[in-house]
Amino acid sequence: MRTLVAVAAFVAGAGLVVTIFLSAITTVVVPRGVPVRLTRAVFTTTRQLFRVRERFAHTYEQQDRSLALYAPFSLVCLPVVWLAAVLLGYTAIFWSLGTHPLRQAFITSGSSLLTLGFAAVDDLPSTVLAFSEAVIGLILLALLITYLPSMYAAFARREALVAMNAIQAGTPPSAVEMLERFHALSDLGDLEVEVWRPWAAWFVDLAESHTSLAALPFFRSPDHRRSWVTAAGVVLDAAALASSTLELRRSPPAELCIRAGFLSLRDIADFYAIAHDPDPAPDDPISISRAEFDEACAHLTAAGIVVRPDADQAWRDFAGWRVNYDRVLVGLADLVVAPPGAWSSDRRSARQ
Repeated sequence: MRTLVAVAAFVAGAGLVVTIFLSAITTVVVPRGVPVRLTRAVFTTTRQLFRVRERFAHTYEQQDRSLALYAPFSLVCLPVVWLAAVLLGYTAIFWSLGTHPLRQAFITSGSSLLTLGFAAVDDLPSTVLAFSEAVIGLILLALLITYLPSMYAAFARREALVAMNAIQAGTPPSAVEMLERFHALSDLGDLEVEVWRPWAAWFVDLAESHTSLAALPFFRSPDHRRSWVTAAGVVLDAAALASSTLELRRSPPAELCIRAGFLSLRDIADFYAIAHDPDPAPDDPISISRAEFDEACAHLTAAGIVVRPDADQAWRDFAGWRVNYDRVLVGLADLVVAPPGAWSSDRRSARQ
């Protein structure tokens, strides 16, 4: 009976160690968006703790200041959970091989994991185990150390255009304001070079970085009034308005920017299990009302921008573009608790 218990402890401990090691490799090394249950559980648990803290926030600025700690805090907790699980797994293995009592097995495991060396082992199997646990502990810490520079490099790339969006589209950002500013400066002639092309490349990078680096979507902008979600929505809406509503020649870069954008947002939404239709019909409902669209057209006309005379067709064309990213944009704004932004984070009440 004791032998069966020892075998079960060995198998359970080894299984736990292998699971944690594969979880860490998948989270940090594998260059694709693969959901990891343990990583998700850590972030979900810490999110619940921050929800309690948010109850004491009376303004969005205070809420944002609290949430700014959420992703960094969760990242720090993640290796702690990895190491704690490895510690428990090796404790079971050491115990199964004859290191008794359980307290001594725990001390031996901790000494090996942290490379402290104060708990000596005598036999060869235990020595091999101690070496292997020390190696795994060092690998887990090294993975986190290499993970953080990649995270902050991707964050810096993302925030460069988010900050530029505040310059081009105001704070809080608005697609209408972006078009009005470019009309005043260059009669909309610079949109292709200054917006559509760089943002299409930005969306491609966003899809890769925000799925392979699972914590990155929750890293908030330095300015509490900015967010990668609202910035993305503004660019997509501006491109959709330019392609559907303004009296301009057809712009393939604008249309490609929209496609790059909704494919990117869908990839991120799929990773976080945000429900959406992968192939929506052009006439499916969207969160923007016809009255809001007409109001936007009136603002554009007042700014001297020529809109197409057939308002009904312009609305159908705009809705046909917007439907591709409408649900995922609003869902991601809810996920990251984005700051106020026209036609993105302000849709939350419409969905609840």
